[in-house]
Amino acid sequence: MFLWLIFLLIALVLTYWVYQDAQKNSQNSPFLWALVVFLAPLLGLVLYFLLGRKGARGRGHSSSQI
Repeated sequence: MFLWLIFLLIALVLTYWVYQDAQKNSQNSPFLWALVVFLAPLLGLVLYFLLGRKGARGRGHSSSQI
């Protein structure tokens, strides 16, 4: 039972962080990203970093656009 509480606490903290970060760095709904991360924390976090953040795609090309 104690392990489930730790898992739930980690999931809630990750959900809160993703919600806050998605409000600043995502064009998609922060609520939906938070829901994905809460329901599937590891997979949701990986998907958020790969697909959810504005700067996730094309970071290597930003220095040439001055």
